[in-house]
Amino acid sequence: MVEFSVIVGSTGVLLLLLAFLLNLFKILMQDTKTYAILNIVGAGLSCYASVLIDYVPFVVLEGTWALVAFIGLIRLFKVPDEN
Repeated sequence: MVEFSVIVGSTGVLLLLLAFLLNLFKILMQDTKTYAILNIVGAGLSCYASVLIDYVPFVVLEGTWALVAFIGLIRLFKVPDEN
């Protein structure tokens, strides 16, 4: 039986790689909400999996990745000032 942490981590990495692949082939641009959400969810799941296996370096890496992607998403919701 596959461990829960492996399923969670694999799903997170799959989402991160999907965002990267779609961006690489210019199907999904970096300045879109979908790209940011894929990164937030993917990094969040990867971070959680790292917590489950108690691997602190990846908790820091993936947690930072999720936070930066979240900040990017917030910036996408801001309405530009057109004055």
